[in-house]
Amino acid sequence: MTFEVSLLTVFIAALITALTTGLGAIPLAFARHVNERWLAVGAALAAGLMLAASHSLVAEGSAIGSWRVLLGMASGLVLVVLADRWLDRHDTPDVSDLHGADAKKALMIVGVMTIHSFAEGVGVGVSYGGGEDLGLFITAAIAVHNIPEGLAIALVLVPRGVPVWQAAGWAIFSSLPQPLMAIPAYLFVTAFEPFLPMGLGLAAGAMIWMVFAELLPDANRGLTASSVGTVVVLSFMAMFAFQLAIAH
Repeated sequence: MTFEVSLLTVFIAALITALTTGLGAIPLAFARHVNERWLAVGAALAAGLMLAASHSLVAEGSAIGSWRVLLGMASGLVLVVLADRWLDRHDTPDVSDLHGADAKKALMIVGVMTIHSFAEGVGVGVSYGGGEDLGLFITAAIAVHNIPEGLAIALVLVPRGVPVWQAAGWAIFSSLPQPLMAIPAYLFVTAFEPFLPMGLGLAAGAMIWMVFAELLPDANRGLTASSVGTVVVLSFMAMFAFQLAIAH
């Protein structure tokens, strides 16, 4: 196989997509003191953003291999449930200033988004296998798409007392698999491409579980059911419109 793009170009492109995730925490720099109601709003917003991201992953993967997406979703569900049970049985390590249930929630959302990033890293590498123009387009789309994903992470961490700069750091950390996976995916594009739908499905399954098992219960503690539904739908619509805008 003759490579049209240098490995350094692929790595830098994927690294940029990871760094843009940290930008999602910036809006919360202006909301230092958050009461329980706004904590619930943040959880509902994060739920809508993650549902929209999951929809995008499933749609993208289904265009390549629908059954592989389903297999990936089942795998993601099993992995995230096992991780949740493992954390319940063991002492959850403290994350920044968080302890106990808050630390567990932080670890879960960062872990789920990190799983998601593996699939995105493969996506960047595979796209560059199709040429530099395609690679640049996919890189730009993922980079912009990562900003609201960083916001989803920050919406869980910052209201619980994590400094904005640390939330941005955790957001970037969750995207580090992107530059790590882009190079091998580019080098072995024909071998990686069949696994891409499984990776996308795995991330979607884990994210959907996170929405219903962790985020919506938090949202329902501080808002009425009607308000939660409204915030989730509006944030889903905003994320979906955002995805449509960068795709055209």
